[in-house]
Amino acid sequence: MPAEARFQHPVVMAQVMVNFAAGHGVDAATCLLGTGITEAQLHEADALIAREQEMRLVENLMLALPKVPALGFELGLQYNVATFGIWGFVMRISRNLREALQSALRYLPLSTAYCQLSLFSDEREFSLSAEPVAIPQHLRQFLLERDMATAVNLLHELGLRGLRVQRLEFQGKAPEHAGRIQELCGIAPQYGCARNALVLRREDAETPLPMFDARLVRLLEDQCRIQLERRQIAGVTGQVRSQLLGPLGLLASLEDVAQQLAMAPRSLRRRLEEEGISFRDLVEAERKQVALQLLEGTEMKIDEIALQLGYGDTASFTRAFRRWLGRAPGEYRKAQGW
Repeated sequence: MPAEARFQHPVVMAQVMVNFAAGHGVDAATCLLGTGITEAQLHEADALIAREQEMRLVENLMLALPKVPALGFELGLQYNVATFGIWGFVMRISRNLREALQSALRYLPLSTAYCQLSLFSDEREFSLSAEPVAIPQHLRQFLLERDMATAVNLLHELGLRGLRVQRLEFQGKAPEHAGRIQELCGIAPQYGCARNALVLRREDAETPLPMFDARLVRLLEDQCRIQLERRQIAGVTGQVRSQLLGPLGLLASLEDVAQQLAMAPRSLRRRLEEEGISFRDLVEAERKQVALQLLEGTEMKIDEIALQLGYGDTASFTRAFRRWLGRAPGEYRKAQGW
C-alpha cells in the first residue's frame, strides 16, 4: 500500500468527539465548524469522513476547551472495542492480547489512531509503543495522549478488566496535567522515558482470551481487508494537506510537496485546480487554523508562531492575520482571555 494512501474513517469516530464535547458544554455546531461534516451525517451509520475532516474537528475541540486538563487523554477513554466495528471485533475474538494487537496493527487505518504503533517484547514484558512524529506539531501531544488512552481502555476491556497496564511511559517532561492522567486511568504516568509506551507483563499478553474463534478471525480479517480498500481515497488536496501538516511543514513550497508526492509541479498545480483549490489558498487555510490553535492554546510568543507558520518575519504574519480576522494576533489573543 503506498505511503501516501489516505483512508476515510467512519463518522462514529466524529460522533464520539461531538458527544464528549457536549458533556463539556460545547455544541455540535462549534465542533463541526469548517469540517464539512453535517449534524445529519453524524447519524448515518455508513457515512465516512476524510482524515483531514477529523483533524479539523480535533482542532475545534481543542480551541473550544483549552482549559480542560488532559483533554486528549480524557477523550481517548471514550473509545471502546464496539466503537471500531469489525476492527474491534477482530481483537475481541483473537487468541490472546498479543495476537489481538498484531491484527490491530495490520489494519490500523480502520481505527482512529494517528500515532505510528509498534509492538515489543522480551522475557518479562510486552509493550505497545506510540510514535507521534507524523502528527502536526500543534496536535501532537493531544493526539498522542488520546491514542494512548484509547489503547489503555481497549486493553482493559479485552482483558475483562482483570488485566492491568504495568507502566504508562512518555518521552519528554511531565506536563502540568500529569496528575489528571493518573486520576483518569489509575496509572501514574512516567516521563523522560526512551519512548511512549504501554507496558504489560508478557504472561498477560499471552493469556487466552475467552471469545477466541480461529475461523471467525479469518473471516473478519478478510472483511478488514475489504474495508481498507473501500476507505482508501486519493484526493490530491488531502495528500498535500497531509504533507503540510506532517513531515514537510508549512514552510514547504509547491515544488517540495510535488517531489514528495512523486509528481511534476505543473501536474500538482493542475490537479489541485481540478479539485477547486490552489496551493497558495491551501497553505493559507492551514496557516490560519494553526495560528488560531497556537494563539488560543499555547503561550508561544507571536514571533515564534510566525516562524512556526513559515513567515519570514512577524510583520508578514501580522498582516496576514489582519487579513483573516481584521485584528492583530496580539489583540486576538487578548480577546480570548490570555
